[in-house]
Amino acid sequence: MSSEKFRQLKPFFSILLVIFTLFSIVFLQMEERRMGYVVLKLSHEHKKVLEEKRVREIALAKVTRPQLLDHMAQQKFTLKRIQASQIIHLGGTHEKIILKSQDKIDAKVSIKN
Repeated sequence: MSSEKFRQLKPFFSILLVIFTLFSIVFLQMEERRMGYVVLKLSHEHKKVLEEKRVREIALAKVTRPQLLDHMAQQKFTLKRIQASQIIHLGGTHEKIILKSQDKIDAKVSIKN
């Protein structure tokens, strides 16, 4: 008798399987559409962030341009422009040149004395 009941329930199970499969397909399509909207929203946000970054970089470049910094240093902080004689070169080749020129100056001073 159990095989008789099972045979009677086979069409019911097959219909349930078909309905479950169709619902699964519909659910997956809805999830795909929802994820598409999420990706679209994130891509718009990404574009906004990139645009904001670009605007901030431009603003930073305007604020830190050398002419503006020089003007602010002279006006607000009462600093003066640097002179060539105020620059100190640090490095091996410049030190040798300075030492050689200093030796020449010392030699001239000792000759005069």
